[in-house]
Amino acid sequence: MGNSYAGQLKATRFEEVLHNSIEASLRSNNLVPRPVFSQLYLEAEQQLSSLEGGSRVDNEEEEEEGEGGPDPNGPPNPYQLPPAPEGCCTTDGFCQAGKDLRLVSMSSEPVDVPAGFLLVGAKSPSLPDHLLVCAVDKRFLPDDNGHNALLGFSGNCVGCGKKGFCYFTDFSNHINLKLTTQPKKQKHLKYYLVRNAQGTLTKGPLICWKGSEFRSRQSSTGTCNSSLFPPLESSGPLAAFPSEPVPGTNPGVPMGAQQAGPASDHPSLTSASGPAVFNGKDSPKHQQLAKSSLSALPRPSALGILPNSGPPKKRHKGWSPESPSATDGGYPQSSGNRAKCEGAGVSCVPQAGLVGPASVSFPVVASGEPVSVPDNLLKICKAKPVIFKGHGNFPYLCGNLSDVVVSPLLYTCYQNSQSISRAYEQRGASSIQPISEEMQLLLTVYYLVQLAADQVPLMEDLEQIFLRSWRESHLTEIRQYQQVPSQPYPPAPSTAAPVTSAQLPWLAGLAASSCNDSVHVIECAYSLAEGLSEMFRLLIEGKLAKTNYVVIICACRNAAIDSCIAVTGKYQARILSESLLSPAEYQREVHYELVTGKVDSLGAFFSTLCPEGDMDILLDKFHQENQGHVSSSLPASSVTQAAALDVSGTPVCTSCHLEPRGVRPFQLAVAQKLLSHVCSIADSSTQNLDLGSFEKVDFLICIPPSEVTYQQTLFHVWHSGVLLELGLEKEPMTKQRVEQYVLKLDAEAQTRFKAFLQNSFQNPHTLFVLIHDHAHWDLVSAVHNLYSQSDPPVGLVDRLLNCREVKEAPNIVTLHVTSFPYALQTQHTLISPYNEIHWPLSYSNGVDLYHENKKYFGLSEFIESTLSGHSLPLLRYDSSFEAMVTALGKRFPRLHSAVIRTFVLVQHYAAAMMAVSGLPQMKNHTSVETLEITQNLLNAPKQCPCGHGLMVLLRVPCSPLAAVAYERLAHVRARLALEEHFEIILGNPSSGITVGKHFVKQLKMWQKIEDAEWRPQTYLELEGLPCILIFSGMDPHGESLPRSLRYCDLRLINSSCLVRTALEQELGLAAYFVSNEIPLEKGAKNEALESDGEKLSSTDNEDEELGTEGSTSEKRSPVKRERSSSHDSASSSLSSKASSSALCSETSAQVSGPPQRDQARSPPPCGPAEEARATGEKPWLRTSQGPPMVISRHGPGHPPPPDCGLRTSQRGLQVSVTASSQLPSLGSTAMSTAPATGTLVLQASQCSVTKACRQPPTVFLPKLVYDVLVSTDSSGLPKAASLLPAPSVMWTSSFRPLLSKTMTSTEQSLYYRQWTVPRPSHMDYGNRAEGRVDSFHPRRLLLSGPPQIGKTGAYLQFLSILSRMLIRLTEVDVYDEEEINTSLREESDWHYLQLSDPWPDLELFQKMPFDYIIHDPKYEDASLICAHHQSIKSEDRGISRKPEDLYVRRQTARMRLSKYAAYNTYHHCEQCHQYMGFHPRYQLYESTLHAFAFSYSMLGEEIQLHFIIPKSKEHHFVFSQPGGQLESMRLPLVTDKSHEYIKSPTFTPTTGRHEHGLFNLYHAMDGASHLHVLVVKEYEMAIYKKYWPNHIMLVLPSIFNSAGVGAAHFLIKELSYHNLELERNRQEELGIKPQDIWPFIVISDDSCVMWNVVDVDCAGERSREFSWSERNVSLKHIMQHIEASPNITRYALLGMRKWASKTRGGEVREPFSRCHVHDFIILNVDLTQNVQYNQNRFTCDDVDFNLRVHSAGLLLCRFNRFSVMKKQIAVGGHRSFHITSKVSDSSAAVVPAQYICAPDSKHTFLAAPAQLLLEKFLQHHSQRFFPLSLKNHSHPVLSVDCYLNLGSQISVCYVSSRPHSLNISCSDLMFSGLLLYLCDSFVAASFLKKFHFLKGATLCVICQDRNSLRQTVVRLELEDEWQFRLRDEFQTANAKEDRPLFFLTGRHI
Repeated sequence: MGNSYAGQLKATRFEEVLHNSIEASLRSNNLVPRPVFSQLYLEAEQQLSSLEGGSRVDNEEEEEEGEGGPDPNGPPNPYQLPPAPEGCCTTDGFCQAGKDLRLVSMSSEPVDVPAGFLLVGAKSPSLPDHLLVCAVDKRFLPDDNGHNALLGFSGNCVGCGKKGFCYFTDFSNHINLKLTTQPKKQKHLKYYLVRNAQGTLTKGPLICWKGSEFRSRQSSTGTCNSSLFPPLESSGPLAAFPSEPVPGTNPGVPMGAQQAGPASDHPSLTSASGPAVFNGKDSPKHQQLAKSSLSALPRPSALGILPNSGPPKKRHKGWSPESPSATDGGYPQSSGNRAKCEGAGVSCVPQAGLVGPASVSFPVVASGEPVSVPDNLLKICKAKPVIFKGHGNFPYLCGNLSDVVVSPLLYTCYQNSQSISRAYEQRGASSIQPISEEMQLLLTVYYLVQLAADQVPLMEDLEQIFLRSWRESHLTEIRQYQQVPSQPYPPAPSTAAPVTSAQLPWLAGLAASSCNDSVHVIECAYSLAEGLSEMFRLLIEGKLAKTNYVVIICACRNAAIDSCIAVTGKYQARILSESLLSPAEYQREVHYELVTGKVDSLGAFFSTLCPEGDMDILLDKFHQENQGHVSSSLPASSVTQAAALDVSGTPVCTSCHLEPRGVRPFQLAVAQKLLSHVCSIADSSTQNLDLGSFEKVDFLICIPPSEVTYQQTLFHVWHSGVLLELGLEKEPMTKQRVEQYVLKLDAEAQTRFKAFLQNSFQNPHTLFVLIHDHAHWDLVSAVHNLYSQSDPPVGLVDRLLNCREVKEAPNIVTLHVTSFPYALQTQHTLISPYNEIHWPLSYSNGVDLYHENKKYFGLSEFIESTLSGHSLPLLRYDSSFEAMVTALGKRFPRLHSAVIRTFVLVQHYAAAMMAVSGLPQMKNHTSVETLEITQNLLNAPKQCPCGHGLMVLLRVPCSPLAAVAYERLAHVRARLALEEHFEIILGNPSSGITVGKHFVKQLKMWQKIEDAEWRPQTYLELEGLPCILIFSGMDPHGESLPRSLRYCDLRLINSSCLVRTALEQELGLAAYFVSNEIPLEKGAKNEALESDGEKLSSTDNEDEELGTEGSTSEKRSPVKRERSSSHDSASSSLSSKASSSALCSETSAQVSGPPQRDQARSPPPCGPAEEARATGEKPWLRTSQGPPMVISRHGPGHPPPPDCGLRTSQRGLQVSVTASSQLPSLGSTAMSTAPATGTLVLQASQCSVTKACRQPPTVFLPKLVYDVLVSTDSSGLPKAASLLPAPSVMWTSSFRPLLSKTMTSTEQSLYYRQWTVPRPSHMDYGNRAEGRVDSFHPRRLLLSGPPQIGKTGAYLQFLSILSRMLIRLTEVDVYDEEEINTSLREESDWHYLQLSDPWPDLELFQKMPFDYIIHDPKYEDASLICAHHQSIKSEDRGISRKPEDLYVRRQTARMRLSKYAAYNTYHHCEQCHQYMGFHPRYQLYESTLHAFAFSYSMLGEEIQLHFIIPKSKEHHFVFSQPGGQLESMRLPLVTDKSHEYIKSPTFTPTTGRHEHGLFNLYHAMDGASHLHVLVVKEYEMAIYKKYWPNHIMLVLPSIFNSAGVGAAHFLIKELSYHNLELERNRQEELGIKPQDIWPFIVISDDSCVMWNVVDVDCAGERSREFSWSERNVSLKHIMQHIEASPNITRYALLGMRKWASKTRGGEVREPFSRCHVHDFIILNVDLTQNVQYNQNRFTCDDVDFNLRVHSAGLLLCRFNRFSVMKKQIAVGGHRSFHITSKVSDSSAAVVPAQYICAPDSKHTFLAAPAQLLLEKFLQHHSQRFFPLSLKNHSHPVLSVDCYLNLGSQISVCYVSSRPHSLNISCSDLMFSGLLLYLCDSFVAASFLKKFHFLKGATLCVICQDRNSLRQTVVRLELEDEWQFRLRDEFQTANAKEDRPLFFLTGRHI
């Protein structure tokens, strides 16, 4: 059983394991160390077997790989399948009982899984695309650590239920695997199966049998490594869930073949058997690579991604004895904790390995003799060589394995480059060959040769070289197939003929010969083992001291090459080996070195450097000497200084002025973009967001667990006022209340998030915006990482924000906000590219898009500053520091470089502090840069009267090191007695800020804070405080820094982690707003951002707003470009060269010059360093305005010489050379104009805070990072941009185009979406596996913008405007106009005095007179209707409005929609979905078209109407039984008392308002059943039907397409009467009396939105004292009340008031009036049978009809205590009638005077109905026909049988010619005119003779044609009393075919 070595416990081995175990427990996160004996038992044999080499032919591995026999290149032995039993099923994918086992079929089936069993997926070679579902006893599967799977097998068939298979061979036969090799569970049980959120069975994580996972995914590992310094999770997706073919491999080849492919030159061999068959030369090393790679893979314990799962009994020669124990591997994998398995150098930690993860070694297996690693290799070489496995076999390593690191990165890079051509093969380009192995190796040598001594190889560079070379060699073929535009590449070295393996060593040697031995080539004859041994020998002998890279080539065997490359250069090897550590390992390594005291040797070494003795001794000595007179070397403290200045009357520094708070134009623009994206989601047809259903906005901001970020966000939320604006809180707010809206993603987050979800569930009408700020942090998948119990923040974002409740809640919109969106822009992202919002550019084509007084200074500007010609750039590296670190790295090879860098830098700071404090000899022990920083830190407070200083940010990512740095610097500061000069603050994400009492007091004084308890809680509140902020934490979490930040010291950032997000995140700390008025030079040319002319002119525009701050010419003067930093920097850098005394004189000389300019010009508002600063939400500091005398010196007449400051606009700090060369030019010109004020003023202007707003901070970087940032690729893009975008993603292929410099943010996003995929640990990894092609989440948005630019302010502003919009959506503008002509009512017997009657009393009501006067405010411009008892003075009428103002200037009020409102088509809610006709599946209801004809004598023809009746509404109608013909519309009975429905059918005539008409009456009717019919014109039928599929439509005949509202009213009434007759006949047969059928219909306008009732409280029956209130009620309530009126059928017309806010008590005191009704009327079609609407009318047809009804003796009743609100709708209705000229090219507007013309004239005809032209003409120009009537209200115009509006200045008197009609008594009235409109036969000559006219009164007769005009004149004998002239005949301006109306005018004789 292969157990031969299990018990051989040698004493040395025991001690070694025990030692390792103890050390491991010391260093481990895990409390329980791995048991010593299991370590010995499980691993004793492996080391021995690996040492034995590959000589054991009978080992299991070879059997497993099907190599069968000693000949490595022999053909595989086929496995003989036993014959299947008779008659059983042999179909692939089915078991022998014939049951389907395929996952696709079983995914939703319930599967019975016995206790202790797990469902796993088996892979069949014959079904590469399917998994077969099996139930297996979990004891026979590997455990959490990938070990201890019992031998053997126990499984059940889930298809037929057969249980108890004890042998995998039997089981594989039963499930028809049909294997060609020996059945093995390790090989064919591939995946765990898990149920997803929907309960569907899906493919889960891989089962990691003995590391086969690494092998199986080998092809993709290269796709993810970004570099030889890989990103934090660098190598492949070891714990992948391969839901789709591995990116970058050929999806056409079966999965197994792909996986095996890279290891084999013959993919065809592998296709049948998956990873089982390997070309012989590759397999052993491949297995070993795979096995040892999985050393420390964490796994979700429930799902099982299992590393190193060899069973106890059955182990393999390749198992490394040094694989790390569970203690090392089981750490949580967080964003700062990437699993080691995903690090490229997946390690096997040897003897000393458990001591520290830095000893990452990797014995990769191969055939042949093992190579022994020399014992003291590290001691001799001073660095661990990093060996990159290349082509072919790699030998065993044994011996001192801790001193080498082996990595597969190069191997995977080679494999990827081999797969380049597969993309083309798929398109049929078979001729294209991949780049040969020989060529790859040769190109690698070329690449290494040209690397400089301080450069480190980057994998991306190598990939690009391979790609370029391959492209050039296949250029012609590629051109045929290539989609990607080719990039201009520099030529790569390529040979005409292919390189053979024999030539290779010679060519490689030739290439290396020119590089001064930095690349050494070793050629081997037999195997790589001899080359490696040779290399180790040379290293030990010291012969490779100058060599950085050793290339070992073995090119003899079978024409295939073996190769590897060893990095032996100390600098390169150190960086590369450290880059293979995950962040967690890095932290642990450092912690271990600090705890075990390994660093003490460093301290000892430093103390030997000081010739004057140890630094601490010097400090103590200094301390004792100066104890008596503290701080003698520095001037008096800043507080006393400030006081002195105050006394002398000179203004102190006023940098603390409040800056006006507000939202910047950029932020507003972004907020509006966010809003428009949300609206577009709502507008899309997908119904994913129903904005109309939300009444308010709520929000929750999720932020990383950083206390400072938390406090900062609270501050923003508080000061933005958003909580008050959203109505979430009321003044005064408490901090506890604000904290409800910000969630720190820490241990308590889950509880609070549940409360948020509960809240969103309980408030469906609130829109919740879930803002995920700093969204690139913690993207770890909750499924992949189940360590939640031990470390909750890991995977928390996925667990909370991606939970099913958030995804499915229709009222939660998720907004991700980040500066680095790349990890959310992958192929699997949940965010649609259409839902990304990018921060806009400030400049487009040189145009300033948003004028802001601050300019953002970010990464690209920092990089540009490095191109500047003569000033020091803002990005720098410190060469002397780097040199010292490199030297110490060689001396202390076992220490991590982070430790060395930190100790060196702290030493430099300490020495610099001592040098500045009076120990000048220490200058030699620091660098110029550190001295400059320290000097400015200490000197800045002296230059400001208040003591404002500057901040130095010292970034120490590793927390233990940060604590060491803090303690050391604090100790030095205390010894130098500098405690009150500057503060040292340790910034840790998990804790708040601690600031000393003295400094808190200063901050309170500066910020004028009274609160005794106040402490600064954010870095922003440290504004002006001189301090060193030691900023720790692996990643910044969005903390903003104050404007007083002057230096950003990033020399300690982890430079081995070259990932775009990490780099940009660190540099984002320095991002800054500088004042826009100070131009900063940009680019290589020494010039401002714009040319000077532009800058000057742009400043002119600001004169008015800035006028108060100083003289405008001063602002324009170029001197303002003065670089303030030159003062501090010049002095400091000089001091590093000169002695202290020289320094003083130099500084003072300089100080007296330029600064005065600073103080003279008025300061611009300071530029913020972040959002708070950006939005001005903080009392930021401002400089003082200099004294008036200074300003007047540069009055408008005397600007200073224009050139004096042009050269001084530098940013960045000078070293001595620059400063001294500048002094003369600066000093002389500035002094010539300097006012003769004292130095005190000058010092006020020198305040460091004042300077801060003028220039960004200076950034110091590690040399390596600096080089990456400033180098550019072939397209001119900084190299940093082409790095892997984020550690949690990987490239899909090395065959990808480069990013381009011209790409916008959107294009970059699309690039990353195409070329990156998430790693298995990424939360988006499983997104595509859900099977939906469209996997974007509809309510998810991504806002990205540069760091510190103001994103918080933007999204808070977005919340405000979103809330405003929602409120606006729930509000409408309703007409709010007082009733008109109320003063004309008389007090006689008008009143209905039964004030408390709910319904009108018929007898009382009949006695009331009718009020002819129109009170509706929409008729303010209409003619008054006179009654006999009125005495109207002309001044009683209001001044007439201009005609065009009629609809524009009507008064409206904004009202909140109540729950009883009528809605337009934009409203969707759950309740009315069905009412609207949208099925839950959003399919439209069916409807049918029915014709309905009736004859009408007046029209002289049969009228054909069409009903469109949805299926859901057919119950309202009666159809004939056999034919289904529409017979009638059902009507209820008068006697029905049901409250379930509304009896009256409602008709709404509408035109042009298919979207905006208020036809959704579901809520208005309070859900009651009702019949609602839309009356539409024929040409609009289709569009109305589309928007209102569930409404009944009555379609008017086509002849009415151009008719007005009169025609619709006329047809509604006639149809309703005809229907009443039909229903009476139908129900009479059922025994119902005709008078019992309900005769009422409602005719409602399409703009009636809400209905109100007035509640009146009458004190007594007759009392004048009464109170009333108005409330909103449903239309159902009003209708049921009116329909219940006693004797209702005796009333002809019922209506209600129009609502107005200024309704007076008098108007509602009487409950009922007998007067005109409008807008919403209830019409008795039975009583009004003989009164018709005029079908020709466009306007005033309701007034006309009311007068006809009254004159017919019928009752009109208005319910004064009900009112209707009418919404102002800007489209459709009367506006849809446009009067235009018929001549198409006439562009002139047509005025009403042109609406009529003389007959037969050549007047331009108009395209409008004749009736409309007539009505409009009379409304505006009737005085032409009735000159006597103008303003002559006592002599009105007599209007017979009709009411036409003659304009507000003419009154009319209406009379009816019908017999028995009610008319006013006209006997005493003299009329000033007579209007006869289309008069019928009832008008006779005798009727007209009853009326009396003034002399000169005018007559107007209107008829259909000229003939009837003449007949009317004759029939009415008009010529007896009226005089006509030929020229007094007119017609409407219509063409003949449009049937114009004709009129004749005459004068009374």
